[in-house]
Amino acid sequence: MSNTTADKIRNIAIIAHVDHGKTTLVDGLIRQTSSMRNVDALGDLIMDSMDQEKERGITIKAKNASIYYDYKGDKAPQATYKINIVDTPGHADFGGEVERGLMMVDGAILLVDAQEGPMPQTRYVMKKAIQEGLKIVVVVNKVDKPAANPARALSKVEDLFLDLGASDDQMDFPVVYASGVNGKAGMAADKLNDDLFYLLDKVVESLPAPSIVNEDITDINPLQILVVNLNYDSFKGKMGVGKITSGKITKGTEMIVKQENGDVKTKISSLLMFDGLGLKEADEVLAGEIVMVAGCDTIAIGDTITSVDFNQALPRVSVDDPTIRMTFGVNTSPFSGREGKFTTSRQLRERLKKELEINVALRVADHPESNEKFVVSGRGELHLSVLIETMRREGFELEVSRPEVIYHTDSNGKKTEPYEMVEIDVPQDFQGPVMQELGRRGADIKHLGPNETGTEYHFEALMPTRTLLGLKSYLLTATKGTVVIYTSFEGYNLASSAEMKNNHGSLISLDTGIATGYSLDNAQARGTLFIKPGTEVYAGMVVGQSSRDEDLELNPCKDKKLTNIRSKSSDEGIALIPPRVLTLEESLEYLGGDELLEVTPINYRIRKRYLDPNERRKHRQR
Repeated sequence: MSNTTADKIRNIAIIAHVDHGKTTLVDGLIRQTSSMRNVDALGDLIMDSMDQEKERGITIKAKNASIYYDYKGDKAPQATYKINIVDTPGHADFGGEVERGLMMVDGAILLVDAQEGPMPQTRYVMKKAIQEGLKIVVVVNKVDKPAANPARALSKVEDLFLDLGASDDQMDFPVVYASGVNGKAGMAADKLNDDLFYLLDKVVESLPAPSIVNEDITDINPLQILVVNLNYDSFKGKMGVGKITSGKITKGTEMIVKQENGDVKTKISSLLMFDGLGLKEADEVLAGEIVMVAGCDTIAIGDTITSVDFNQALPRVSVDDPTIRMTFGVNTSPFSGREGKFTTSRQLRERLKKELEINVALRVADHPESNEKFVVSGRGELHLSVLIETMRREGFELEVSRPEVIYHTDSNGKKTEPYEMVEIDVPQDFQGPVMQELGRRGADIKHLGPNETGTEYHFEALMPTRTLLGLKSYLLTATKGTVVIYTSFEGYNLASSAEMKNNHGSLISLDTGIATGYSLDNAQARGTLFIKPGTEVYAGMVVGQSSRDEDLELNPCKDKKLTNIRSKSSDEGIALIPPRVLTLEESLEYLGGDELLEVTPINYRIRKRYLDPNERRKHRQR
């Protein structure tokens, strides 16, 4: 049985803008409270276990851990407290993970960079925490940065609490100053202790213990657990994760899983609790704990686990609707089936259906024109690109369309579209191109001027998500890679009149074969190449970006004809400019309305929707 009563438990979430130090702080807390002898052997960023999380340097999936802390203060009973921690993503694209994580906790730690202060996604995660009614401990992190200004950062946090309508209790938040990377925290920026225990003291003293409902029921077991996450074990099967809001759960007893399509009666085959970075088996667990329950193979996010005699459901999980959609389809290029293991529409359908079980912010629908295509909707371009990259690494071949926004109709019958708040920092030499591009894309500029340090120009603008697509790629080129952009979903507003035309032309291959240096030498004078000599291409494949705003067809496979006549000029070596290698996100931003991205475990290839040039001309005329 779990021997920790609810009053000695703290369930907390770590929330912040991306790269403000959430995962690093959690790592420090685990290291300083862990009894594991080999914890240092786990390396940095212990909680970011996915390959893409390590490569991108971001948190994608919310994760659970727990620590035990011996509290010795005088503002709460001196005892050993169990602190269950949910490490949440900072990107608004993974807002579904944030929302579900906040449903399991009773308080939150908000991290703010002492130099940058609150950023767009700080506002987003704070808004969700305040809506959930959570008490918050504010941590001004990275106070050791050279340009840190903790007082300014804290002042902006206070303004943000007011803007978001925080209650009086939420406004009365404790403040902790910290350097998460050095594992230090304290009551002032210049008075950091050599550990993070000051922060843990504030968690115990300021954040509430789990609230228990139905405590007055004694004749039956009023068990209720809302499933907000799923896990899978090859031996135990699918397991539901959630907080016990009332009653107790006992291994081996019968339970009812209340699902959307009816009730399932089954037996609890395994009961697990979070213990440090791992899990431990339990026979019985009381209300207030976060547990993992096995025994129902059809369990899904949003279900309620309840006892047979109580049999009452909790409100199902509700998350914000998607804002972006794309078409996923089977790979129809001439190279289909050569590089992947999973290439059929049946395999693609099953994989997307499996993703829906754990990705509650995702929506999948059949395509109205083809049974080999699916309309996949998500919370942003990054949300969908992570799914595409995951499937690619699993061995799938697929083709995807350009991202497009999802329009709504308001109560007055008017068309609305999603808007995002954009913050841009750029060297002052490039403020002109940024201003011009924001104007062209219909941005409503809320603030512009030198930033706090005076070294860069800072823009804040509200703009349609539709016109935001491709902005980062364009500005990276226009500012020689010096721009920094942050975005956060703001909500739906009336549709903008700003028009974004496909303002690029592509270099399109007319032949199938191997690209030659001789032909690419001629082609590079007409635009920027995406391929190098020796690359296998097919007719209709995009091999580069045209220097003009119109498509240009060429043959990249043409070789130099052999003759008996030799000349000095013809024998000179050709000098090819290195090709522009596009990442997945850059490829998606590049796509025009008549283009698709072919994704395989080995390659990304941009191609025309219609490979035959005559077909392309017919559809252009239509």
